[in-house]
Amino acid sequence: MADLMNQKPTAAELALLRVLWERGPSTVREVMEHLAGEKEMGYTTVLKFLQIMLGKGLVKRDEAGKTHVYEAGIPAERMQRRLVGDLMEKVFAGSVSQLVMHALGAKKASKKEILAIRGLLDELEKGGNKS
Repeated sequence: MADLMNQKPTAAELALLRVLWERGPSTVREVMEHLAGEKEMGYTTVLKFLQIMLGKGLVKRDEAGKTHVYEAGIPAERMQRRLVGDLMEKVFAGSVSQLVMHALGAKKASKKEILAIRGLLDELEKGGNKS
């Protein structure tokens, strides 16, 4: 099986993974219908992508029933951390502060998001002071 830590999904694969993370295990048709609002992909295109992703280890397939059911092979949070880590290293030379400042400057954060960020910063600061 492919090493999940070395697999980097393409933009189209990430769109399919987001559907599987949101919906949970889904058939090809369910994935296609869920994508209809944001990205036009036909049934065979979605099927082909899912088959490629299966080979990469990005999804799992349950073949028990008449219709195959796909699910994400890696949790959303784990993939997000890996991709953010890659971005931070490649674009921001490993600087957490540069990454955060650019992210917050690129799009206005909601009040709810700002509160969550403040909470995380407070938590990190408390943890840092204990060392």
